Formats: sequence, C-alpha cells, structure tokens
Amino acid sequence: MRAGKRLKAAGPATAWAERLGTAERLRVVGPPVGAAVLALALLTGWTAVGGAGRPRPVVADNGWILQPTAGAAPATAAFFTIRNPGDVPDELTGASWEFGGPITLKRHLHQGSAGRWEPVAALPVPGRGELAMSPEDADLMIAAPPPLRPGQQVAFTLTFRHSPPLQLTAVVRTPADRPR
Repeated sequence: MRAGKRLKAAGPATAWAERLGTAERLRVVGPPVGAAVLALALLTGWTAVGGAGRPRPVVADNGWILQPTAGAAPATAAFFTIRNPGDVPDELTGASWEFGGPITLKRHLHQGSAGRWEPVAALPVPGRGELAMSPEDADLMIAAPPPLRPGQQVAFTLTFRHSPPLQLTAVVRTPADRPR
C-alpha cells in the first residue's frame, strides 16, 4: 500500500516510468534519442564542410571583353558571371588586367527608357546566387585600352571581400558577336 501512495504522490509520469522495465524504456526512448544523435552528426558534418553560414569561395567562368569600336570613346568593358555557392553574401571589390591601368566597377541605373551608369565600390554576389555582368546591368569599365583583336584572350584578376582572388581570362568579342 505504501508503494501505491508513493506512486500517487510522485505523479503519473513517474508511475508510468516505474512500471516499465529497462528494455521497455529503451524501446520507447531509443528512436527519439537516435534521431537526435543522427541530426547532431549531420549538422556537425555540414558545418565541417562549410555549409553552415561560413563563407565559401566564389567561382566564375571565363568572361568576355567588348572590342572598342573605331572612332568611339577610348573605353571598353569586361563581363563575367560569378557564382556564390555559400550562404554568406560576398562582394566583388576590384579587378586588374594584364595591361595594367584602372578598372572601374560600375552599375547601370535604368530610368524609364534611358539610363546612366555610376561607379560603385563593390558589386554584390548574393549567397546561393550569382552576379551576371552584362552591358545592361554591371561591368568592369576599362579606360584607354590598348588595341584588342577579336578572339584575343586577356588575363584578369578579380578580388573579393571574403573569397580569394580569381584569375580568369576574357575573350575579346566584337559588338555584333557579343553574348545576348
């Protein structure tokens, strides 16, 4: 009888646990504990390979550079598509090329059917996204380039806020031959 009073005083959860044997307790508690251990192992692995909010280096394909048009302003632009496989946003902060000279990061601003461009300190590369440069959006403006031939390959180095620099090439294309 005393045991009965003790069970009532301890509450229904304690009474239920005291009635189960060790094997029964393991059978009841085992699946949720196993699932928790598996989840912890998977999260630890995900973190170890850089998938948990840590920056992962950006990647890019080789790009293209517009051949300056004869008689036009002495400038051209280069274009690359940069992908960010990580969760943390990155930024393209600068560029250089084999011929030296300044390269300006620029963004096109559209105002109705007209637009203008402005230099920017950085171009965003969103987490799990891409920066796809184009003549209508963003590019690397190069003032006073040397003569460039269609098909010529030109070396570039792109620098980023979080990722290591990327060394890429860009092929020279005529305005008629540029990607659309």
